[in-house]
Amino acid sequence: MKVLLALLIAAALGYFLGSLNFSIIVVKLMKGRDIRTVGSRNAGLTNTYRCFGPQCAALTLIGDLAKGIVAVLLSQLFASMLKVGFAPDNEVKYIGFIAGFFAILGHVFPIYYGFKGGKGVLVGVASFLPIDPRVFFALLIVFIVILSISKYVSVSSILGAFYSPIAIFLMSLWVDGEKFGRSLLYLLLCLPMAVMVVYMHRSNMERYMEGTESKFTFKFNK
Repeated sequence: MKVLLALLIAAALGYFLGSLNFSIIVVKLMKGRDIRTVGSRNAGLTNTYRCFGPQCAALTLIGDLAKGIVAVLLSQLFASMLKVGFAPDNEVKYIGFIAGFFAILGHVFPIYYGFKGGKGVLVGVASFLPIDPRVFFALLIVFIVILSISKYVSVSSILGAFYSPIAIFLMSLWVDGEKFGRSLLYLLLCLPMAVMVVYMHRSNMERYMEGTESKFTFKFNK
């Protein structure tokens, strides 16, 4: 019963915090516009930067990172208080994946904005910081390296998402020396997060195959 309660709390915290889309909030407050009606019409960091510049993008970055981190930390705190972690030390890493997935779900289908949001990359990556900081920085490095080579944010996001379950599995099994079963559990819990991010980039993949996907540049529309 306590485990179910912890899972429900994690899902609720993740979804309702994830539904706070800072791209929509920041652009509306600073520019009086709806980010979902300009540029690519995606309520995310890249479109915010391209259409409204670095100030709006920086605030969006901070907000979307923060909500993923807070959702996971609060979920783990409640799980720890309920003592539903793995023995012998009440380890509650697993609950972070639940909060992370629902934070992505909230970002993609936000209850506050008519269920029309972004693609969940930032909040998904941010979720890994409290789950396992090493995986967070590994994903960040992978994203930066692929972006510097390909110049496509979408390609970097997709490949980073593919890598995340593998990274969490290998870090748990080889570095931390966890049993195979627990490491596999972490991989399986991480998988829905990765699948959601990849699925939300399906239109980007179509444009990439057609040769019409936009490359990343530091230039923005003034």
